[in-house]
Formats: sequence, structure tokens, C-alpha cells
Amino acid sequence: MPIDDGAVAIDGTKIVAVGPKAEVVTRFPDAQAFDFGEAAILPGLVNTHSHLELTVMRGFLESEEHDFFAWLRRLTLARIATTDDELRISATCGAIEAARAGITCVGDSSSLASETLKALHEVGLRGVVYQESFGPDPKLASENVAKLNAQIADTQRLENNLLQTGVSPHAPYTVSGLQLELISRMAIDQKLPFMMHAAESKAEALFMQKGNGPFADGLRKRGIEWKAPGTSSLEYLLRHGVLDTKPLLAHCITVDDADLELIRQSGASVAHCPKSNAKLGHGRAAFAKFVSKEINVGLGSDSVASNNTCDLLEEARFATLLARLDWGTSPRVSRGSGISVHSDQAGALHDSRARAPIEAGTALSAATLGGAHALQLDDQIGALAEGMQADITIVRLDGVHQQPIHNPFDALIFSSSGRDVVMTMVAGKEIYREGQILAVNEKELRQQLAAVRCKLESAPFA
Repeated sequence: MPIDDGAVAIDGTKIVAVGPKAEVVTRFPDAQAFDFGEAAILPGLVNTHSHLELTVMRGFLESEEHDFFAWLRRLTLARIATTDDELRISATCGAIEAARAGITCVGDSSSLASETLKALHEVGLRGVVYQESFGPDPKLASENVAKLNAQIADTQRLENNLLQTGVSPHAPYTVSGLQLELISRMAIDQKLPFMMHAAESKAEALFMQKGNGPFADGLRKRGIEWKAPGTSSLEYLLRHGVLDTKPLLAHCITVDDADLELIRQSGASVAHCPKSNAKLGHGRAAFAKFVSKEINVGLGSDSVASNNTCDLLEEARFATLLARLDWGTSPRVSRGSGISVHSDQAGALHDSRARAPIEAGTALSAATLGGAHALQLDDQIGALAEGMQADITIVRLDGVHQQPIHNPFDALIFSSSGRDVVMTMVAGKEIYREGQILAVNEKELRQQLAAVRCKLESAPFA
């Protein structure tokens, strides 16, 4: 439960006490104290699925949104036209946006993970950066995995206490079954975090089940043979060893009960990206069903090319409201909280008094502890508890748009957004406070981003 007039004590990178302010001050009478007034002190928000390198493409692909294949094609051309340094500039601006919105940790998918790692390091964020791998032609699978191994070796030199590298075969329609098997084995052998887009669209389902549609047509034009397995994407991933990695699966929209059971049994997590799913017209994932079936769920913004904002409080609100469209038909799930202090750090997700498919506390838990678990970091972050890393977000609650406050969970999810964040801290170090990013020159980076965007808009494919 929330702690009224609460306080958190920090020593170095870790939380050393959480409780009523009077008790914490008594324990640490000589500590330097900061009072944020009427505000919520939260575990740092965790964005489980982002593409920070695509920040420069905000609003760039709107005309293709009705055609996902065309959208992906234009995105790919734009990314190819962007230099390594430009990708770092774009990712750094994305990291700034995340820090401003109270996000302390990201699970980021990147075509060039080394540049995204540099960007996160500059701003001071925590993260798992998944190096993407593509390759639908099984004849090139070994070559593509050798390239991925080289990229991982390069990025691992940039790892530190806040940053680590993972692998991400992009999707079932862009990576062959053989390559999936090789990358899955690589991830298990090297103990690498694994992320993949899965069951994201009806076009993907058609590709898997019937071998038809734009993805199949695209492969045929490239002379790549595709024989549909006649299964769901999740069954296909099971067949090719992906579920053995306990992966983080982004989207999971076109899944049925059998697919959900596969996810649950494998110990995989879902990165729920409701705004991106809706904006691209892919549909909506069954958030309430995920939770009721005890599948771990984190929230993700996806890229701002498909969402336009990187704001996890806004994402949590949208996820909650979408889940309530099934009011009366979905399993009921009650509030759980990343704010609460529990010895098992798990939060309470079930309560017979639940009134809605998803309540505000459940969404907040997904944005904090659920995301931490999805990134396999829940032993370090995701809860305010003694011994945990001091990744903290402070959200002002004194705005007229938030008053009067009856329940802090509801105020955070239904009345607040990233614009209400006043401080973002990672491992005991403030990286954003009262409108200022502290480690980089935001104005200069924004000017550089504008120059990159100008270049893209004058490119032949624009």
C-alpha cells in the first residue's frame, strides 16, 4: 500500500530505508534531506520495449501507417541512410525524452546496439540493449549469426553496472527458422537476454498460417522460398527453440489461449505496447488476460515512429482504458503496486474485491516491477525496498489537473503523465530534475537531431 508522508533513504547506489518520513529521519538524522512536497516517490519506470535510435523518425512514417509492409520498408530505407553517429544522436535524444518522463531503464531494440549503449551511458539511463538480427534466407543463417556474434563481442566492451547487451532476432517474417535456432542456442550458451517481436499483426498470422500476404510476397520477390508452417507464431517459436530462452516477446496481439499457455509455461514475458499497436491498426493485446493467466507483463512505448511519445504513464493509462473495453467479459484483476514495500517484492495482483479488468495499481506495477522482471532485473530494480538499486521517479501531484486526489494510484495513472515528473534518479544519481537534463547539452543535441531529420526528408525515398 502507499505510504503517506513517506521517505526513501539512499546511500550510494542503493536504497537503505523506506517508510514514514518521521521513522526514516530518525534512523538517519544527519542525512541531507530533500522535500518534494505533494508528490509520489515511485520505483523508476521501466520501458520494456523501445527503439531509441528511431527518435528522428517521429511523424516520418504517418502516410504509410495503413500499410505495415510499406511502413517497414520506408523505415528500413531511412535507417540504412542514417550514419552510425546520426543513430547515436537520435538514440541520445530518445534517452533524454525517456529520462524526462521518469523512465530509468529501457529494454531497447537496436540495429546498432553499440551506439544506443553510448547514448544511454551519456544520459545516465539503465538498460538492456538488444542487438537486432535479420535474415529470412536460411542459406545465410550461419553468416548472419557470425555477424551477430561479432556485434555482441563489440557491444559487450561497453557494458557496465547499468548497461548490458542482449540479442533480438527481429520477427518470424524477417528471420529464418534456422537462424532463430542458432540465435536461441547462442543466447542460452552465452547467457544473453533475448527479445523478439511476436504475433504483432494479422499480416504476420496470415504469413505463418497460410503463407500468403505481403510478407510472403516480399520473400518471393527476393527469391526466398517460404513454406508456411500452418501454426501460430508462438507455436513456431516453440518449434525453433525461442521459448527455451525465456524471451521477452513484444506485442503478442494475435494470440489465443493455447499461445498464452505456451508463454506462461516457458516463463517468457510480454512487452505490452498498446499505443503503438493501436496507431498502426494492429489491434489490442489482451492485457487483462495476460495478468489473469500469471504471465509477466511490462509496458513498452515501442518507437516514437509508431507511437510519437515515450511516456510510460500515458502508456499505462491507455493500457488500462483499453482493457476496460472488455468490462464484464475479462477476468478481474485488482490493484498491485510497485510503490508498496513487500518482502517478496512481488506486489499484490489478486483481490476478490476487484471492480475492473485492470485497475490503476496493476498498470503501475506493470510499468515498474513487471518491466524489471521482463528485463530480468527484478532483483535490482522495480520496487522501493531496502537493498534495491536507487532507481527512483518522483511525480508531482499538486497540479490542478490532478486535484483533488482520492487515491494516489488513480491520480498517477488517470490524471498524470511524464510532464508531471520532477526528478529521475538512476543508481542514486539524479539524471533529470525540474526541467533539466543534467549530463548532456539537450539544446545542442536537438539541433543535431533536426539536421539529421532534414537529411532524411530530402532523401530519394522520402
